[in-house]
Order: sequence, then C-alpha cells, then structure tokens
Amino acid sequence: MSYTGPGFEPPHPRRSRLRRPLTVAVAALVPGALLGWVVYEAVGGSGGAAVSSSAVRTPAETASRAASSPAAPSPSDDRKVPNPEASATAPASGPLSGKVVVIDPGHNPGNFQHTAEINRTVDIGTGRKECDTTGTSTNDGYIEARFTLDVSRRLRELLQAQGATVELTQDEDRAFGPCIDERARIGNAAKADAVVSVHADGSGAGNRGFHVILPAAVSQGAADTRDIVAPSRELGERIAGSFVRVTGSAPSDYVGNGTGLVTRDDLGGLNLSTVPKVFIECGNMRDSKDAALLTSGAWRQKAAQGISEGIVSFLRG
Repeated sequence: MSYTGPGFEPPHPRRSRLRRPLTVAVAALVPGALLGWVVYEAVGGSGGAAVSSSAVRTPAETASRAASSPAAPSPSDDRKVPNPEASATAPASGPLSGKVVVIDPGHNPGNFQHTAEINRTVDIGTGRKECDTTGTSTNDGYIEARFTLDVSRRLRELLQAQGATVELTQDEDRAFGPCIDERARIGNAAKADAVVSVHADGSGAGNRGFHVILPAAVSQGAADTRDIVAPSRELGERIAGSFVRVTGSAPSDYVGNGTGLVTRDDLGGLNLSTVPKVFIECGNMRDSKDAALLTSGAWRQKAAQGISEGIVSFLRG
C-alpha cells in the first residue's frame, strides 16, 4: 500500500604556578613563620576554584556509563542518557511547540534480574497478560531493551529539536518495567498527542523487515480503543512510510502482507491507551541481516529519524 505521509572534555583548572615562588619570596622578605604562612594562604587561595570530580567525566567514565547489562553486551555507540528528571530541558521552539509525545522504550535492561515481578499478570481489557517480558536479543547477545532505549533517546533528541515536549515511559531509571498497563497510563496521563512504543522482533531466522502494530477496536473491561483506532492508523501509516524512505528497510515479509501494518487486540499497551498509539517492530533480531542493521549506531539513527518524521507528519496534519 502507499503510505502518507545527531568529545569535548572541559580542561581541568590549573593550580597556580606562582604559589611556590611567591611563598618563598614572601617568606624571605618577611621574617616570622606565622606571617609567611598567612601570606602563603592568601596567595595560594587566588589560584582558582576547585572543580568537583563529579563535574568532569573522563572518556573512560563516560564510556562506562554507556555499558550494557552483564547479561547482554551492547554496541559501544549506544547513547547513555542520565535520569530525565536531572537532564530535562525546556523544549526548543519549533513546529511541534505545544505538542506532547510519549516514547515507550520496550522492556527494560533490568527485567532479567526481576523475573518474578515482570511475570505477574495485569488486566489488559481482553484478558490478562504478563506485566512485562525481557524481550529478545540478537544471536550475539545484543538485547532488545538496549536497542529500544538507544533508538528512543535518539528519537527524543530529534523531536525536542522540533519543539515537542517528550516523555519516556522509562529511561533506565527504574529497576524493571514499567508494566504494560502502567505504560499505557503514562501516555494517557500526559494527554499525549502521539505515543510510540519502540521494539524489535524475535521471529525466526530468515524473516526480515519492520512492521507497525495498530490497535484493534476493543471495548471490553478497562479497554476502549474505539476513539483512537482511526488516528492511530494514520500515525502508523505515516511512520511506516517515513521508515521505508529513511532507513531503506522493507516492510515485514512474514506479517502484514507486505503493508508493514498489523492490527492486534492482545497488547495491553494499546488496549488501555486513550490517546493515539502504535508499536513499531524495527526489524527481526534473530535474522543475521536484520541484526547487522539493528546493532549499527548509524542505522539506529536512521530508524529514529524515520520514526520522528512520521510523528512530525502526523502531528502537523
């Protein structure tokens, strides 16, 4: 079908080289140890303010902050971003000023250590489902949760540059989760104009391509998606179209009949949403050719760009 549709380390302040010569000179000219000491302190104190060791990170420290979880090493170009509450900045002015976008990085790198918590079930309207899962990984151990965080952080930068207010459902700032029902509530509470849940698939080897998952019309229990089905489809179509154009990836050859669009009623993150929302499976981690793309920082930037352009197109109408 037709779719519509981004190492500088600041120098450490130098201690004044004049401290010792001036101290010696003063001590020689002014008799008395006490007076010499006083002058030493006065001269030494003007050498510049000290810099906290936490204010400047070495390259090694910066790299260590981007390290993957022990169970799943990730490529070195994953973007590590501090707690969003500590790094939040006012959105830039731009075409998306006043718009709110929630990005939902699928899974959480910490889920591996909290299987009991993520295995408990929650109500998704059409039934009950696990709070969350660990996600999939490439054959070489690059986990989906690392992939989704990296793409989501890149996507946040791009959307903020357009003026949008952007919120992530998690930014590795919690031990596990959140559960799928809470992920939906975060978007609802933000009154988001668009929500995108970022994933990568774990299908069989040989299956390739991306697909966007749309909410089905559900009205059962706590779920009622009837008002968001149409705008969510438009959001999904625009993302799919821009994803093809920017990444060069083809729509999935194993689901969606070549359209890159799939409708489902069994995902709590969609069923419980009251705002336009879609999932995107950016590729199949279990296929070696797709995995080569997913583990490339350059390609992940393209993926973020493709998703971003689709969101911008949707929000601008």
